[in-house]
Amino acid sequence: MHLSGRNCFVVSYDIMDPRRLQRVHKSMKGFGEPIHYSVFRCNLTPKGRVELIAALTGLIKHDQDRIMIIDLGPADGGADDRIEFIGVRAVDSSPKAVIV
Repeated sequence: MHLSGRNCFVVSYDIMDPRRLQRVHKSMKGFGEPIHYSVFRCNLTPKGRVELIAALTGLIKHDQDRIMIIDLGPADGGADDRIEFIGVRAVDSSPKAVIV
């Protein structure tokens, strides 16, 4: 068992309707950070993964839309090393600890 109990997931989606796309994007912001258009990085517990899937399942049309979820393994186990960018790298907007 890894320390955080969270795995790093890359979630990518193709949503055919702009309104559903907006709803999926808004929902995804509650689970992770956008790293690309329609691509999010999410550090989730097993329960969080189930909640993500449940939330997205209710938003998409299963005969038109597609969501891909890739498990990169433990979030504290070098998941960042398994994500490569060519060109401009996504800005890390995750909150950082500040010591005053």
